[in-house]
Amino acid sequence: MVTVLDREFFLSEIVGRRIYLKSHSIGKLKDLVIQENAGKIPEVTHLLVHRPFGDPRLLIPWDKITLISNTEIVSEIATTEGYELNPLDNHIFLKDYILDKKILDMDGHEVEVVYDVKLLFQNERLFVSEVDFNRFRILRRMGFKKLANYLAKYKEGSSISWLYVQPLPETIGSFQGNVKLNVLKENINDIHPVDLADILEELEGNQRIAVFNELEPELASDTLEEVEPRVQRELIRSMEKERAAGLINEMSPAQVAGILSVLPAAEADEIIEFVDHESKQRVQQIIDQNDENIMLYSTQKVIKRPVETIVRDVIDNYREVAGDMDVIMYVYVVNADNLLQGVVDIRELIAADPDESLGEIMTDSLIALNPDDTLHDAVDMFSRYSFRAIPITDDEEHLLGVVSFHDIKGVKPRLD
Repeated sequence: MVTVLDREFFLSEIVGRRIYLKSHSIGKLKDLVIQENAGKIPEVTHLLVHRPFGDPRLLIPWDKITLISNTEIVSEIATTEGYELNPLDNHIFLKDYILDKKILDMDGHEVEVVYDVKLLFQNERLFVSEVDFNRFRILRRMGFKKLANYLAKYKEGSSISWLYVQPLPETIGSFQGNVKLNVLKENINDIHPVDLADILEELEGNQRIAVFNELEPELASDTLEEVEPRVQRELIRSMEKERAAGLINEMSPAQVAGILSVLPAAEADEIIEFVDHESKQRVQQIIDQNDENIMLYSTQKVIKRPVETIVRDVIDNYREVAGDMDVIMYVYVVNADNLLQGVVDIRELIAADPDESLGEIMTDSLIALNPDDTLHDAVDMFSRYSFRAIPITDDEEHLLGVVSFHDIKGVKPRLD
């Protein structure tokens, strides 16, 4: 099992990180090896390691990697023997073969240059998700990461999903071959919801509805969350009420309320009748704005552990436990009476000594909401502290629930 701190990151951010065989440093990451999968995005299969003192470079299989942190990469192998570089013909070196190559349109005309590549960690595997042609990204490769990220904001929309890329030519190498685009209709269900939302907002009404109707239910639900209110209203009005309810039932109550709030009251009332019973009352309260108590937005499905729990035990069982939780980025340290004693960020957990206890690494200067606080209070606190989730405790510090930023970010608080 591999632990990766960031689900998405750029190739230029990971190249150069130090590689460890358990606790022994052997060199730095030189490149990633990918293999293309028919109709899907490429998958990382090996890591190319540059070693000092003229030692031969290594190819470490992805399934031998146990951790990718912000500063290092750790492999479970005990010796370098048998891992010396011996690339196969179908191995593609991502940095060497793809960066700085031209991006060609379907007619072979040059449109951009690849300055970076975005990587996506999902289901224990690492994939190539996008090619980035933002020229400011090259600053990151020169060591100016903060400056690159700051300037890149002024050239948004400068990346292309790998789903738009044709299979790489067999002749591609360090000095030959280019990246060519091929945007096909049948790839629509593989496009990210945020990208689809942008596409839908640019289309005319009938075209917009036709494209939206082609989406699979889960993707349609995710995309509906991302489009602006006027488009949400148009799309919902174009559907059968049963289908609209089926899509919004995939969302959190807060997100459902945000969607229904853009509709006339009569239409919202029709659709809410189809909402799951357990969520219906909560959604109605949010829509009516009669009760903005923050407990409406909270969840009990969080990771809680005693103060004496060993870091290794949490990490070993993390993926199994996190699969059933709504908030997975923090571990909440509680006693037998459910009194909140501290919080551990998952990033701090992975960076800690495996034999340390949660009590040794937890943050005990706690920022929490009160059960009588409102949505206004939560929005203000998220804005001030930039947390990803905030606990709710009573006067005795009992943990009553947790509010995730994801569940309130799309909801507008009542105006004073």
